[in-house]
Amino acid sequence: MLVPGPETETIGRIVKKLGVYLSIGVSERDKINSTLYNSNLIFAPTGEIKAVHRKLKPTGSERVVWGDADRGYFPVVSTPWGPLGGLICWENYMPLARVALYQKGVTIYLAPNTNDNPEWQDTMKHIAVEGHCYVINSDVFFTKKSYPENMLATRNEIEKLPEIVCRGGSAIIDPYGHMITKPLWDKSGIIYADLNLNEVISSRMEFDGIGHYSRPDILKLSVKDE
Repeated sequence: MLVPGPETETIGRIVKKLGVYLSIGVSERDKINSTLYNSNLIFAPTGEIKAVHRKLKPTGSERVVWGDADRGYFPVVSTPWGPLGGLICWENYMPLARVALYQKGVTIYLAPNTNDNPEWQDTMKHIAVEGHCYVINSDVFFTKKSYPENMLATRNEIEKLPEIVCRGGSAIIDPYGHMITKPLWDKSGIIYADLNLNEVISSRMEFDGIGHYSRPDILKLSVKDE
């Protein structure tokens, strides 16, 4: 889809009607060079697109489809609860990319992904502790039946898949690395949680990786942010 475009206008109207912040992943087509990008959009309650983050480096065979981000590297959105931002899937394994978000004071860290393994849960807890922020681990649940029946060219490969292709595992982690909600495995669902944003500030009293616990005199991150 184009961003902005007809699809985002439709999404924006729904967001405005509901009065919510919305983060959604899309396959974005650049209107000038026509390259596809694996992107995450954040809408404000007004229905406006406030952030467009293009995945810095597509992972593995994703590179056959999507290009490297050429802008929208580390956008954050100002909310009543502090800066909201995040990284897509394996971008979360990039230490310097995480620091780029921490330097913007992110309090709610979004991590949309397709990693349904226990090790990923450990990564999410580590990021929560490292950044002393709330982490929204938004994973995907889908089954073999989720694939369209008209995908004839790959039907044989699809038939070899297990019934549950991706188990999900979505969860919310607090700034101390504790699970507020248990990972949601093997089913679709909506997760609700009350977040105490005072915990973000109080948790940083002991460790603030980009504040009092940093050493800017010997360590410095240079970010090209556009």
